Amino acid sequence: MKITIRSMLVAASALLVAAACTDPTVAPKSSVSSANIFSEETSYKSFLAKIYAGLAVSGQQGPAGNGDISGLDEGFSQYMRLWWQMEELPTDEAAVSWNDGPIQELNTQIWSASNSFLGSMYYRIYFQVSMANEFLRETTPEKLASRNVSAGTRAEVAKYRAEARFLRALSYWHGMDLFGNIPIVKETDVVGKEPPAQATRAEVYNYVVSELTAIRSELPNVGAAEYGRVDQGAVAMLLAKVYLNAQVYAGTAKYAEALAEAQKVIAGPYRLDANFRRMFSADNNTSPEIIFAIQQDGDKIQTWGGMTFLIHASVGASMNAGDFGIDGGWWGIRTKPSLAALYPNPGPNSPDKRASFFVYNGFSGSMTNLTDYTTGIGSPKFTNKTSTGASGKNSTFVDTDFPVFRLADAYLIYAEAVVRGAGGSRATALGYINALRDRAYGNTSGQITDAQMTQAFILDERARELFWEGTRRTDLIRYGQYSTAGVWQWKGGTVNGAVTAAFRDLYPLPASELIANPKLKQNTGY
Repeated sequence: MKITIRSMLVAASALLVAAACTDPTVAPKSSVSSANIFSEETSYKSFLAKIYAGLAVSGQQGPAGNGDISGLDEGFSQYMRLWWQMEELPTDEAAVSWNDGPIQELNTQIWSASNSFLGSMYYRIYFQVSMANEFLRETTPEKLASRNVSAGTRAEVAKYRAEARFLRALSYWHGMDLFGNIPIVKETDVVGKEPPAQATRAEVYNYVVSELTAIRSELPNVGAAEYGRVDQGAVAMLLAKVYLNAQVYAGTAKYAEALAEAQKVIAGPYRLDANFRRMFSADNNTSPEIIFAIQQDGDKIQTWGGMTFLIHASVGASMNAGDFGIDGGWWGIRTKPSLAALYPNPGPNSPDKRASFFVYNGFSGSMTNLTDYTTGIGSPKFTNKTSTGASGKNSTFVDTDFPVFRLADAYLIYAEAVVRGAGGSRATALGYINALRDRAYGNTSGQITDAQMTQAFILDERARELFWEGTRRTDLIRYGQYSTAGVWQWKGGTVNGAVTAAFRDLYPLPASELIANPKLKQNTGY
């Protein structure tokens, strides 16, 4: 099934030749027209695959050339890479040593509305929205009837439409989480008529919830979709994460709803992977724990962003690149000592085997210099080796998928909701936490008691379990520990760290977009 969906992604590259998208009311440009694009009924699946591919690739050729958006190097502007950087670099979990453009602003929480990385993330989000909208416009019952599409394909297209709406909701979640008040553009809006109005964050939140609720029954049952595609398990997981942060997004706590959605995931066929490292290895498509992943393939999906970036950039100094299945390290990403401090005896001898830190052979531990890769702690969590030690097919472009949702996160969401008073069972929540810690320690020595299961503990446990998986910024904001509280190295631009202003909880809307769309109002503080 992995080969099937990845082959779809390759086929999709010929379907849309997309140009830069700076206006979400403009449909993606194409070298073909709707009159001939669907001359074969397989084109509907290929179009859907292009929307999935928008999370994984950066353009039409790969690894560079004919990029989907303009304004930033194609490798730098890949969706997953940008999203990962927005979620990890301003936190206590990671920093990058390079000086490309304004990247160092992300390490310090000191950025402006002209930051090209933030602008590219905004445009990536709306490129995804535009593709989903165009797919939905072209797959209405009326359009299908006019093309004499067979009954079987029509039934499949109905499912494809639900998948497209999920992927659109996923990008809108990223948009409201990162930027707050953003436009909602739907497939029913007239293309190119006028710039879209700005919605409040709460309105975007309500829209995401309503979309996910509406499509749930139209998707395969929990865990029933082929690998790499979404089903009701992915819907429940995304709803759980949206509800978990509802107080931030809309001003009203929805922890009981988050708990209920997490229960749907936990009740499904997923199970904890007994081999923790497999989930971050080149064969992680075989893991029973992953609910939804952004797929990579060293031969078929080639980009300088995504997991190719995350694995290569994590390797440098005295690390042997071959040990990670790659042809060389990029000396880029390492972690801050505040993350390592959450583990007992961090390093190769830690009893908590989630502590995948390279704290020896040239690394100083303390990140005294943001642009010196060896100050800080190496953290090769992801690898292009399989769980059995074989290298990926290609040593430059990796096979390792990025786990967007996995069962461990559902366990942690359930536990946090219980601790926050949303109902459920404390005994069950404690059991979920200790199941994760039993796996991490290989025995029961890491178990905690009910008294130790506090909100503060769960925030730290989320870091230990999920670090570098794109959750940290959102978690810290939910706990009030991102800007005006919580200090780590280089936060606020100083080596010892400093608090920042509360407006940093949101990124600024791109300055270029404010010029293009007079209906937009900039976020406070920028």
